Amino acid sequence: MIVCVCRRVSDKTIAQCARAGMGFDDIQLELGVATQCGRCEGCARQVVAECAPGQAIAHLQLHTAEQARHAALA
Repeated sequence: MIVCVCRRVSDKTIAQCARAGMGFDDIQLELGVATQCGRCEGCARQVVAECAPGQAIAHLQLHTAEQARHAALA
């Protein structure tokens, strides 16, 4: 889905940058998100917050992968 219409930046692009460790300010500088009309800022910040390294979901996914590996070895 396109988050920033002015710069044509998708949620996938923002998520990829956030997972790579970039913060909102870095993403804003790199991609131009929320630098024109500003209507996308809330949504873009939410995507960054959900995809930032160290989020609980990322930990749960890692934990699930570890459990699957242990189950396969057993």
